[in-house]
Amino acid sequence: MRFLSVMLSLFLLAIGVLLAVVDATRCIAANEWVYTPLIDSWQAFAPSLLAAMELAIKSSSADFLWDKAVVHVLQAPGWAVFFVLAFVFHAAGWRRKKQNHFAHVYR
Repeated sequence: MRFLSVMLSLFLLAIGVLLAVVDATRCIAANEWVYTPLIDSWQAFAPSLLAAMELAIKSSSADFLWDKAVVHVLQAPGWAVFFVLAFVFHAAGWRRKKQNHFAHVYR
């Protein structure tokens, strides 16, 4: 399970880097801060999937969940959303070091 979590975090990080490079290129070209919201990228990439997700969330839960929570996340820069998701999955798959001492070890 840890392996899948770490691999998923690597995949999400790669997508985040790609989106960051696209936004950085646009910032340099426009000579101002420009970012692409995740909803715009998703609409350009897979509009039917976005519509299906909206319908699924609205039908399975209250309508305010889509309007209040999901839309705010989708309005954030795409690279930031993917970086946060990559961090969460990496933290879930991270293995802590084992404490290798019997009693108190003073160093």
